[in-house]
Amino acid sequence: MFDDKSILITGGTGSFGKEFVKLILERYKPKKLIIYSRDELKQFEMESVFHENCMRYFLGDVRDRDRLMQAMSEVDFVIHAAALKQVPAAEYNPMECIKTNIHGAENVIQAALANGVESVMALSTDKAANPINLYGATKLASDKLFVAANNIAGKKRTRFSVTRYGNVVGSRGSVVPFFKKLIDENSDHLPITDEGMTRFWITLPQGVNFVLKNFQRMHGGEIFIPKIPSIKVVDLAKAMAPEIPQKKIGVRPGEKIHEIMCPADDSHLTLEFSDHFVIKPTIQFNSVADFSINKLKETGQPVERAFEYHSGKNPHFLELEEIIEFNNLAGF
Repeated sequence: MFDDKSILITGGTGSFGKEFVKLILERYKPKKLIIYSRDELKQFEMESVFHENCMRYFLGDVRDRDRLMQAMSEVDFVIHAAALKQVPAAEYNPMECIKTNIHGAENVIQAALANGVESVMALSTDKAANPINLYGATKLASDKLFVAANNIAGKKRTRFSVTRYGNVVGSRGSVVPFFKKLIDENSDHLPITDEGMTRFWITLPQGVNFVLKNFQRMHGGEIFIPKIPSIKVVDLAKAMAPEIPQKKIGVRPGEKIHEIMCPADDSHLTLEFSDHFVIKPTIQFNSVADFSINKLKETGQPVERAFEYHSGKNPHFLELEEIIEFNNLAGF
């Protein structure tokens, strides 16, 4: 699918971007693989690892529509991974989060439409479902923009979809490297915000593979959600350092006890497939797609009314040994 194609990834120097590039180069022969991001040092470091002839490194911010217009010239596929993601930072700097996560999403959409990009996949988060923090609210707005962009596209070929998943094991700024740092520093405790806290859990390769498969599945307008396990944060701490005591510190600003990926209020739009869910768009002006049958001919069925995909009610929780295995896969 990606052979002899040009692919651009915004925020491409992040954890997802690096794994995405690694897998694309292993499996395909793209014409161009464009890393679009604003940090020249991270691009320099990434170029020392990925320096194949197809690689291109574009300095630019998703807030800059003109630069995006230029960067997407003759591009076939776009993955929108750029975002401000830290929940407390977003609470403290709300307008900066809005500029990147909402206005940036609008700029990506307009640049893709202007350049006739074939398919755009935006990365979302479980925090966008029933959001209580600003980061989640901006990602919900971003999701809505990308879904609605299919109506704006009209008869143009460009189609937009969204992939939403939970916490990525070992991603930058997440709990696993934070705990690892405290363990390496011989901390006398591991901080736990709440004993009942749960999270959806996915490895970086699983997330990237899911996104790649969704490009093959998409009609345009879907929100794709993988079926993945949950963990209890207290179990994560036990798995990483069973000998270190845990200390409750209270919930951080904007933090949830549990996460949701398919809200009950969207149950009438939700389809269940063998290994994932799809939330259909609420409005379809220009599409007559049957979302119950994707482009790979996989079939889905409507879920029950009030169905909710909830990290605390997930039928699949990881045991301690499984958490250790997940962490090992992520290099921790």
